[in-house]
Amino acid sequence: MEVMKAIVCSKYGPPDVLHIESCKKPIPNDDEVLIKIYATSVTNSDIFIRSSKVHIQVLIPFRIMIGILKPRNKIIGQVFAGEIEQIGKNIKNFKSGDKVYGLTGFSLGAYADYKTMKEINSKQGCVSLMPENLSFEEATSAAYGGLLALQFLEKKIIKQNNKVLIYGASSTSGIIALQYIKHFGAEATCVCRENKFEFIKSLGADKVLDYTKDESIRQLENYDLIFDCVGKAKKSDLREACKNHVSTQKDFISIDDEPLLLSSNRLMKIKELVESNVIKPVNDRVFLFSQIVEAHKYVELGHKKGNVAVTVNSIT
Repeated sequence: MEVMKAIVCSKYGPPDVLHIESCKKPIPNDDEVLIKIYATSVTNSDIFIRSSKVHIQVLIPFRIMIGILKPRNKIIGQVFAGEIEQIGKNIKNFKSGDKVYGLTGFSLGAYADYKTMKEINSKQGCVSLMPENLSFEEATSAAYGGLLALQFLEKKIIKQNNKVLIYGASSTSGIIALQYIKHFGAEATCVCRENKFEFIKSLGADKVLDYTKDESIRQLENYDLIFDCVGKAKKSDLREACKNHVSTQKDFISIDDEPLLLSSNRLMKIKELVESNVIKPVNDRVFLFSQIVEAHKYVELGHKKGNVAVTVNSIT
């Protein structure tokens, strides 16, 4: 039996429940590819899965989907970038050696050396060729932030000089959203903490607001679109006030409005946008595989700028 190293979560709890184990290396079925994972990300979804700290209204359905007393798949992690090592005989879109990125969906399993994936989109994940001008660590940021941002923004017609407010602009999806709307010539007002103002301005923000300060509410204007990139669980007076600064409520959109759609076609579009320099994903920090506990603690603080990546395997 061939083995691999993996980060496992054998019970719900704080970051310290995570540890490295030797696990059985997966073998691809005829309709699967075997991916050697070079990088993963620590996302807020990973934090929720590990801790099971979700809103009481969704706790029961969450446990039914992920696991009643512990994660059903002890190898968690949803974002990956790597290289295809082996393909099943029915695979049509990939070949061995292809560099790919994507999300594992409910199947989880990205915190490991290897992961098998189907090439057809499902709730168990999606996979696509990754942007050629990115490292594996950067590609994990593009996959997660890009899918989140574009799922909602692609539904809107963004015109030159439209006024768009991005709430949570320094998040992984907020950074992608900012660059995407600037590509269409929109005016971007970005909400984040004051210590991130210069960083956000360097990415194209026209105006910045600090959600922790009451004066920011008085600086709100009327917007053609407001995009909430942090979700309904994180509240502030400014976020609530924003709802009164769009003409209709359909122009206030949040990443919580619908489940994340796992789409290889959208991953291919993100690849094109990255390769044409329309968007550039940003990693705040990159941790080693052995530093997964520290990575979870850092993300749980809630002050990251962009993505937090983890190097699973080094390129030789």
